[in-house]
Amino acid sequence: MKGFDTNLRLQASPQLSNVFLPKKLSVTNLNFRSSSSSSPAMLKLFSSRVHHLTPAIRPGPRAVESPLFKALSQLTGLNRRSSSLGHRVFFCSDSASDAEAAAAEVAEAEAEVADSKSSSAIVSTNPRPEDCLTVLALPVPHRPLFPGFYMPIYVKDPKVLAALQESRRRQAPYAGAFLLKDAPSTDSSSSTETEKNINELKGKDLLERLHEVGTLAQISSIQGDQVILVGHRRLRITEMVSEEPLTVKVDHLKDKPFDMDDDVIKATSFEVISTLRDVLKTSSLWRDHVQTYTQHIGDFTYPRLADFGAAICGANRHQTQEVLEELDVHKRLRLTLELMKKEMEISKIQETIAKAIEDKISGEQRRYLLNEQLKAIKKELGVETDDKSALSGKFKERIEPNKEKIPAHILQVIEEELTKLQLLEASSSEFNVTRNYLDWLTILPWGNYSDENFDVVRAQQILDEDHYGLSDVKERILEFIAVGRLRGTSQGKIICLSGPPGVGKTSIGRSIARALNRKFFRFSVGGLGDVAEIKGHRRTYVGAMPGKMVQCLKSVGTANPLVLIDEIDKLGKGHAGDPASALLELLDPEQNANFLDHYLDVTIDLSKVLFVCTANVIDMIPNPLLDRMEVISIAGYITDEKVHIARDYLEKNARGDCGIKPEQVDVSDAALLSLIENYCREAGVRNLQKQIEKIYRKIALKLVREGAVPAEPAVTTDVEEAEIVAKLDVESPEKDAAKESKEEEAETKKISVEKVMIDESNLADYVGKPVFHAEKIYEPTPVGVVMGLAWTSMGGSTLYIETTVVEEGDGKGGLNITGQLGDVMKESTQIAHTVARKILLEKEPENLFFANSKLHLHVPAGATPKDGPSAGCTMITSLLSLAMNKPVREDLAMTGEVTLTGRILPIGGVKEKTIAARRSQVKTIIFPEANRRDFEELAENVKEGLDVHFVDDYGKIFELAFGYDKQQD
Repeated sequence: MKGFDTNLRLQASPQLSNVFLPKKLSVTNLNFRSSSSSSPAMLKLFSSRVHHLTPAIRPGPRAVESPLFKALSQLTGLNRRSSSLGHRVFFCSDSASDAEAAAAEVAEAEAEVADSKSSSAIVSTNPRPEDCLTVLALPVPHRPLFPGFYMPIYVKDPKVLAALQESRRRQAPYAGAFLLKDAPSTDSSSSTETEKNINELKGKDLLERLHEVGTLAQISSIQGDQVILVGHRRLRITEMVSEEPLTVKVDHLKDKPFDMDDDVIKATSFEVISTLRDVLKTSSLWRDHVQTYTQHIGDFTYPRLADFGAAICGANRHQTQEVLEELDVHKRLRLTLELMKKEMEISKIQETIAKAIEDKISGEQRRYLLNEQLKAIKKELGVETDDKSALSGKFKERIEPNKEKIPAHILQVIEEELTKLQLLEASSSEFNVTRNYLDWLTILPWGNYSDENFDVVRAQQILDEDHYGLSDVKERILEFIAVGRLRGTSQGKIICLSGPPGVGKTSIGRSIARALNRKFFRFSVGGLGDVAEIKGHRRTYVGAMPGKMVQCLKSVGTANPLVLIDEIDKLGKGHAGDPASALLELLDPEQNANFLDHYLDVTIDLSKVLFVCTANVIDMIPNPLLDRMEVISIAGYITDEKVHIARDYLEKNARGDCGIKPEQVDVSDAALLSLIENYCREAGVRNLQKQIEKIYRKIALKLVREGAVPAEPAVTTDVEEAEIVAKLDVESPEKDAAKESKEEEAETKKISVEKVMIDESNLADYVGKPVFHAEKIYEPTPVGVVMGLAWTSMGGSTLYIETTVVEEGDGKGGLNITGQLGDVMKESTQIAHTVARKILLEKEPENLFFANSKLHLHVPAGATPKDGPSAGCTMITSLLSLAMNKPVREDLAMTGEVTLTGRILPIGGVKEKTIAARRSQVKTIIFPEANRRDFEELAENVKEGLDVHFVDDYGKIFELAFGYDKQQD
């Protein structure tokens, strides 16, 4: 308050928008900044004027005796010595004569020191405020202007600004300040938008947006577009005089008469003062306002007290405008009191929040200082080193035992990071990054290998204990062990086990690790779409982690584990990269010796790791990745193998899990065979395991219900137990008799529970009705129907091809196909139709069946999608059977792709199709000649009892299907 700077923009804060000036301001805007406009003469004039006005601004006897003034004087502790007012910028006079004298003296000073047109010159106030009946209407956007306070506003309209400057030149520096109403269509807007809207309003539109009651304001100064207004008295708009700039006629409003000695008004005013006292204790901003106001105003009357409280509080624009419009002094005091009470509550909340935050910060600082002191004391006593020294010691202890095995480039990186760690502050983020990096580098098993098992016999026993069958996989693992034994060391390999679900691909990986005496680690990549899961994140990212392989080495603690990568055929691909491409480096024997993880940023030797991957369909694996793996197909289990697995593995596990003893249950071989054939036909044994567990759960429930498991003894209280003992102790013979009776009863219950028998007759009581029925629909096979063999992801299956005549007539030959066939299979039907017509023409030239018959070919079941070329020979046979009206031989199934010339091409899934034929009790199978080797590699128990023919031309199939007596292999 020691200098009035018109360049200050104070309208951002609501509490600073109205700053005090005395009501009867005569001279304004003395600027004492050190600039070219200041001069020794101006300073001299200001000093003499202040001393001249000192008696005028002192309160008279009446003011000193005023209880309001005394109360505020006690609140603020003001010193009313004249010396305290020596540097006040704004001052007031008690009469118009003093104002005129001051204006004259200032005018003389202006002539001596500066240009008369300067915006900071003192404006003459010869016209009295009450004579201003027509004024320029200036909109005030944020808060109303109260008498005795000043407010800076910004005028963007050149016409309005020119009119204000003209008013000052005409010695009538007054205008009307009116609060702007809220826009009708907007809820809230920023100050920039509000000012923009004000500048766009003109004439009547602006008048409609203004409140009727405002304040007559003296134009204190104009600098650029900034205008400083000083409030004098209340006004009310009566009518508009002109639109541009907006000029209105006004009425000067006076307060309604009131009794100075009224007790209610006195009590209200004292409550306002009391509230001021409380607020002054918490808010220094209010204290400055009160000090300035009381030193300048002289006599603190009731109306001024109400205006002062409303002007400096932080109430919103509508509440302060309501105070401005109120002419009843008592009501105005009550409104001001309400606003100040709210302000007091806000101040208390603010004080509470500030105190809570201060206490929290103080507590944290105190705890930090105590911890630092404790660390320093411990360090001096040698009890404990600092955090950085302790961490460095821990990391060095980790690498010391295997320091000779750690590669040189890894040791160099570790030493550099340890040196870097000592230079960093423990509170910095880089410290935590370096610490985590060293933690990973030092915990990895550099050069630490587990002792492998090179005993082939022992490995064979372990593999046979865990799995039945799977001879191909077991043979490959034994070969791996044999090579390692001859070389004295083993190398990593990449093996891919492919097959339908439930055949033991994942579980065999754990058995292989046990047979090799290696650590086992499994992770699934099904649906994986982020390369960082394989290669790790960059250390610059927050929460960065190494890839799965680094995590694997940390978890197992050795550098040569067996890593099982599950579901490799279900890799995803997203915005974070292609994981399949990232696996190329990991699963390449030539590259994984120098595998680079993004987080570690050093090469890791993975050449000793044995990778075992699993997949259901290898066609889904990208070719570059598939080329790096050694694929071993697991076709599935035949019925005999499933019976052995169920008897030797699944049944034992289910019985142990249910708590049933072997002598309590007997499951017959016929029941197991029926369970496999009618409920669990899939290639794997997962569903078979579920059904066996279901059977044993029901058996457990039955045993509990029949009392085979003794019930828990009833809980008796101490009193009841004492009474029973007392009764039994009275007569010893009765006690012995009761004991013998209980033993006999328990023995009787034990004997009465018979052994549970599960056979084919009561199997449905435990697992429900059969799910599958015999795949052999026809017995014998009718004309136009031939059994084919198909491969599915669940194993092999038989497939019937049915053909019938729809319509006959000259030239009506044609073919319709149904059965949800794929594009390849639809092409096979067209090829089969063409080849069948050609063969029929050769065998029976006079037979015009295909030329004059419209045929319909169907492949059951219609709800199952089917595709592939291997049903070509089956379709030709079905068409020829219908054309010659001759059924094919019984117990015959065939598969093979056919060309237009009748050649038979090889197919896939020989083992699965052979198993499907055995399941359907087919004895004669026709395979392409190129698949002879695949069939010969099958186990003897799979080939046993089958009459298999290998053909390379359809003519041989024709003889086998329709010749009956002629067979060719």
